[in-house]
Amino acid sequence: MAAVASAVTIAVMAMPEASFSASIDGLRVWWEVVFPALLPFFILCDVLMGLGVVHYIGALLEPLMRPLFDVPGVGAFAFAMGLASGYPIGARITARLRREGMCSRVEAERLVSFTNTADPLFMVGAVAVGMFRMPSLGPILAASHYVSAIIIGLGLKYYAYRSRETRLPEAGRPHEPILSKAAHELYTARHQDGRSLGQVFGDAVRDSVSTLLLIGGCIMLFSVVVKVLDVAGITRLASALTQWIMSPLGMHEAVTPSLMNGVFEITMGSEIASKAAAPLTQRAVAASAIIAWSGLSVFAQVAAMLHGTDVSMKPYLFARMAHAGLAGLVTKGLLLMFPSVLSAAAVVEGVFPHQPGFLWSVARSTASVAMTMGILGIAAAVRVVLRPASARPTRTQP
Repeated sequence: MAAVASAVTIAVMAMPEASFSASIDGLRVWWEVVFPALLPFFILCDVLMGLGVVHYIGALLEPLMRPLFDVPGVGAFAFAMGLASGYPIGARITARLRREGMCSRVEAERLVSFTNTADPLFMVGAVAVGMFRMPSLGPILAASHYVSAIIIGLGLKYYAYRSRETRLPEAGRPHEPILSKAAHELYTARHQDGRSLGQVFGDAVRDSVSTLLLIGGCIMLFSVVVKVLDVAGITRLASALTQWIMSPLGMHEAVTPSLMNGVFEITMGSEIASKAAAPLTQRAVAASAIIAWSGLSVFAQVAAMLHGTDVSMKPYLFARMAHAGLAGLVTKGLLLMFPSVLSAAAVVEGVFPHQPGFLWSVARSTASVAMTMGILGIAAAVRVVLRPASARPTRTQP
């Protein structure tokens, strides 16, 4: 690791112009896209946890999340927020849940492995429309990404199932009505937190901005590393090796550079895949796999989010590999089921006549938070209404 870090440092010093240009590109992406998109999510998530709302949702959705994924009900909050906002909000919420003792180590490793997903706007707007110029491809990419993430979550139910710390003891009385239990969890969490609303909001803003600065540093660093590797010709050598490995699978050689760049950075890999001189099916499969893999830049962000906890990155690494393979397979299957997507010849021009501004991105992100909380509330209400009569507490005679 010391040798690699030294080599990268020397390469950056040897190519200052390319490094500076790549750093500026990474900074622009962070400020114009990442910062306004994630800041409302980060702030409101911290506020909701400080007010006990997440504990309330967790108690309501425990009967849903436990049999499906063997995680606590608060995992539904991490999953929903991860689906709506994208990388790395799922990892940040999971780390917060673990620090506050709302899930065990094994449960946190399961959660971070399938709740840290890409957001739909990136897949539909940026990749399908902006890169491939095919709006009809957006639902295919999104469906394959989320379906494979759910499959990963269902499979992780059996990860470390014999571990003694797989499940935390259930809070509250075992036969307490679910609404009463949820209200009790909210009150207890709010009482234990003890901060005023102003302090909760101030801490949320400060911690969120600090986290986003860390994410920005990761984006800029990996933007420079990818550029340096490309200028030095290392990317081409790695692409040749990847092509030799992938050729038995029938992968077109023009798609290989996108996979190689996608190992490091999701946006660059997806864009190269969209422009490759290869059949559309292979380009879409490659882009889907790259989105599911997420890139080493997101890996660094997730590692930073989990710093200070006992959550291991190993399950996350294997889950990302499995997610990439599953997403590619599901994408290919969906394209075979819906061949009309391949024959769509409409070239989209001028869909986004101008780059959305900072305030527009903040407003869209805030609206997504509100919509996600509404969906969670509806799911919790439906779960309570449809609860089997046999599961409701019965009054016994003394």
